[in-house]
Amino acid sequence: MAIPQRPSLEPSELAELLRRAKSAVALTGAGISTGAGIPDFRGPRGLYVTRRYDPDLVFEIEHFRSDPRAFYEFTRDFMDLLRTTAPTLAHRALARLEAAGMLKGIVTQNIDALHRQAGSHNVVEIHGSYWTAGCTSCGQPEPRASSPDWWAEAVRVGPRPPVVLCARCGGVLKPDIVFFGEAVRGLSEAEGLARRADLFLVLGSSLAVYPAASLPLHAPGKVVVVNKGPVALPPGKDRYFVEQALDQYFEEVLEALGLSAGDA
Repeated sequence: MAIPQRPSLEPSELAELLRRAKSAVALTGAGISTGAGIPDFRGPRGLYVTRRYDPDLVFEIEHFRSDPRAFYEFTRDFMDLLRTTAPTLAHRALARLEAAGMLKGIVTQNIDALHRQAGSHNVVEIHGSYWTAGCTSCGQPEPRASSPDWWAEAVRVGPRPPVVLCARCGGVLKPDIVFFGEAVRGLSEAEGLARRADLFLVLGSSLAVYPAASLPLHAPGKVVVVNKGPVALPPGKDRYFVEQALDQYFEEVLEALGLSAGDA
């Protein structure tokens, strides 16, 4: 039996598709942020392989409710990392494409907020983010949680491992990220973007996690995957697969479009 071909796409060809698209949408995963120094979860040196943190303890909602210390150990290191991290060229490229009217929106699986930092506006964070938070006891929001500097300082105060508590009632503070056992956020908005997409980009995602992995299946137009490593999307009509570093690839895409990532 013949093995189905997985056609690739040159940066200049993607640039032409972006010029012609009426509704281009991007889905991004951890691979877009690895160039910024944020390790992915499922790669060869990712969190789930090295087990430096046990995901069954860190991101499982029932465990968090019973003992949030493992999550906050991860948070302390993650915030130290975010304080010195900047968006990659690929992040800035997507912001530039949105500003140029060539990208309708971004659906991201990431919780690092680098798309917003890069200047993108229409971002659906289906796994949530740290930048809103609320008390698990009294339910009140924590307005200071919008800053990585505040989080970095908050996890340095108190017991070790640190646990951030509500200033009003002393309950445990939980950022609005999606744990295992919780429903994703903004799914209908994400599916709506996908269903209207005549060009759907999958960037830095292995499509291993549902429901995000189902989004390309909703797209009626062309699907272009740019990812280092295997992707759980079978070959098909109008599906293209590029195994190349995102920053390098999108630098060439922007060049072909006559745009600069620095303009975002």
